[in-house]
Amino acid sequence: MGSLDVPGASLHYEVRGSGPVLLLICGGIYDAAGYAGLAGLLADRYTVVTYDRRGNSRSPLSGPPSTQRAEVHADDASRLLAEVADGPAFVFGNSSGALIGLELAARHPERVRALVAHEPPLLGLLPDAAHWEKVIADVERAYRDGGAGPAMGTFGAAMGMAGGDDGDQGSEPPTAEMMEMFARFEKNTDFFIGYEVPGFGRSLPDVEALRGSPVRIVLAAGEKSAGEPPHRATLALAERLGTRAEIYPGDHGGFGTEAPAFAARLDETFSTA
Repeated sequence: MGSLDVPGASLHYEVRGSGPVLLLICGGIYDAAGYAGLAGLLADRYTVVTYDRRGNSRSPLSGPPSTQRAEVHADDASRLLAEVADGPAFVFGNSSGALIGLELAARHPERVRALVAHEPPLLGLLPDAAHWEKVIADVERAYRDGGAGPAMGTFGAAMGMAGGDDGDQGSEPPTAEMMEMFARFEKNTDFFIGYEVPGFGRSLPDVEALRGSPVRIVLAAGEKSAGEPPHRATLALAERLGTRAEIYPGDHGGFGTEAPAFAARLDETFSTA
């Protein structure tokens, strides 16, 4: 474990395994612990780096919270890779972590060897983008008037997703460590719905920069999440980039619920990069 000071925050990160560096970028309310299972399955082949994104869990901000921008989070990831890697690294991001990974590939391509972006919620790419702008405005209003609970209810109802970022919860009775993790996730909910959704939900990728990037970019969608907004957004981005999305095990949270198959698929992708 370590910590890295970046402008406006201090990042908690964890390193396990050996081999080429693989950075895992979480999304939503999750932190490094949400990738524990996936990281453990890959640590025999990769130096796996996980971290708590700024404002979440053990990565406090140095000032009051404000609307989050994917570009700032991508700069954080670049600084972390400069700290832990000697050269370009493999990167995997899920959900808003995928959005950050795309920004990383566009802004700091020298840091990335290959990227798997799994279901980035780029709502502005959808045909009904105006509807999603209204949803985000409704979420902002609900948060302002009633706090995280009503805002999450508004957001969840609009997204209509059956699964989600399930993390690495497993089916065994929770340990003390898992209970601590769940408590962190619960605390992160306020920051996510109040400060990340408004900024990330309006984020649009730099398509031209991604097209011109030397980074191998693989867009991935869950086999069980067809029709859900992040899945549809992944297909929309693939169309704009002139490529096709690959289908990965599970749904939006397949990295946790289908961890062994998901890890094998990631390794297959990266081993050919």
